[in-house]
Amino acid sequence: MVVSAFSPQSADSRAGGQVKVADATLRQKRGAITLVRHGEPALSRRVKLTAKGYGEWWARYEVGGLLEGQQPPQVLKDYIARARHLLSSTRQRALETARMACGERPFEPYDLFIEAPLPPPDFPDSLTFSPKHWGAISRFWWWAFNNHKGQETRREAEARARKAADFLLERAKSGDEVVLMAHGYFNYMISRELKRSGYIKTHEQGFKYWGCRRYEAL
Repeated sequence: MVVSAFSPQSADSRAGGQVKVADATLRQKRGAITLVRHGEPALSRRVKLTAKGYGEWWARYEVGGLLEGQQPPQVLKDYIARARHLLSSTRQRALETARMACGERPFEPYDLFIEAPLPPPDFPDSLTFSPKHWGAISRFWWWAFNNHKGQETRREAEARARKAADFLLERAKSGDEVVLMAHGYFNYMISRELKRSGYIKTHEQGFKYWGCRRYEAL
């Protein structure tokens, strides 16, 4: 069947095409979101600790700042220069990271972006590990066995990550770029929610200090 240029079918096709173009335009307006891990903390990891000792070490880590003599990488400076919204966690190591990276530009700190907790499991004192290994062990016990010891549970942290992702998406919805300077694992949790919202990863530097994970809308 030949469809006239003025037929209802043709009009519907044109309308459908316009809707698709409009939808694509809306998607294109969403800005990129860059998640950044803080710089290297001053507290040394070159120690061997019991489970109790690691709990005490982590408490100090949570309130401590950065090791002196660091410089933000150029890639982060470039992302910050392009961003309208600069955000950070309220932990000292994240605040110092943001101050160093943002220079004279203001940024907004929020408790929403603090790291998920890392309470160690109750291992005997005969077992000692470095903070790096305790971190991996504690994260696994928290994730797999809900070992929270009265702190934030995995389910609560996942809900907070969804809320954090929604917060970032709201800032990015009009095409403005967003940079968040926070923490390795919670940034990863946020990234999972961004992917569910239609963002794709375009730059990945893993969990290293100062590492960037950049996400852009499809």
